[in-house]
Amino acid sequence: MHVPAPESLDESDCALRSTPRRVAMVAYPDVQLLDVVGPLEVLAAASLAISLERPDQPGYEIEVVGPELTNLRAASGLRLGVDRVYADRPESLDTLIIAGGIGSRRAVHDPRLLDYVTAAAANARRVCSVCTGALILAATGLLDGRRATTHWAFAEAFAKHFPKVDVDPDAIYCRDGRFWTSAGVTAGMDLALALVEEDLGRDLALAVSRQMVFFLKRPGGQSQFSAQLAGQLAERDPLRDLQAWIVDHPGGDLSVDRLAARVAMSPRHFARIFRAEAGQSPGRYVECVRVEAARRQLEESSASVEEISQRVGLGTSETMRRAFLRQLGIGPAAYRERFSQTTRVVGI
Repeated sequence: MHVPAPESLDESDCALRSTPRRVAMVAYPDVQLLDVVGPLEVLAAASLAISLERPDQPGYEIEVVGPELTNLRAASGLRLGVDRVYADRPESLDTLIIAGGIGSRRAVHDPRLLDYVTAAAANARRVCSVCTGALILAATGLLDGRRATTHWAFAEAFAKHFPKVDVDPDAIYCRDGRFWTSAGVTAGMDLALALVEEDLGRDLALAVSRQMVFFLKRPGGQSQFSAQLAGQLAERDPLRDLQAWIVDHPGGDLSVDRLAARVAMSPRHFARIFRAEAGQSPGRYVECVRVEAARRQLEESSASVEEISQRVGLGTSETMRRAFLRQLGIGPAAYRERFSQTTRVVGI
């Protein structure tokens, strides 16, 4: 894997840093194994790339922290080796990461774990959580007054139990100062890639993502949900079929009159039934589908914004810009700059 020197890396950081970046991954019984190994595999791949291409620059030194120096049973039943126990207090860490999993419900009440997280965070440059690991981090009070995210299924409970935390239920990951939190499971890998990009540059992060066969395309702020996931499926077969048809034909005539005709309803009756069963108006659902189609084309093609807006049925670039601002809080040009897959990726 060829990795050129990153343009974004601060030369002073290269000069000052002569030792590996020390990373502690916090685990506990019934942890989600992918929350642990996903981010650590990303960091390990980055370390391998650095050792081969830039031996004068350090990678990451990784350790798993658990309650005891015995193999820890993950929620899947597999065993995870533990390098250090909660009672140990590291003098300094580059990055502290707290994994999530069903065991977090008990772990959040473990004083040994909370004491370790509090002490380790005080000596860490960066503090992160994956999925429901955010609940453990919040239980220490370290997220009070900060923006954070977790898996969408736990966001409501998170906000209820930790009202001082500004919970974003939809982000892939959030960064608030030196605190990073991510959504469920594979979002931890997105977060880890973002850490690599911050530390070692975008070129290396892109090379790692390509080597691991997943895209560097979901920076923090991108939605956890597609239009199909975010939109409630209708109960009636004709309306469910219509929703799928809309997704397949975003550039077609999707007016209420034409959609109503496809399911043999009057426009007024159709609009009322669609809202009742899908949880939103037909117009809102159509716009969501069209914005998602436009997002994919901005990420995957080099077509102009004007051309894409016509392809997906949004009409003009200005109409598309307003729809993006309503739904995503960001315009099409800025979205492409942040999320495009057509950015040049270095070869392997």
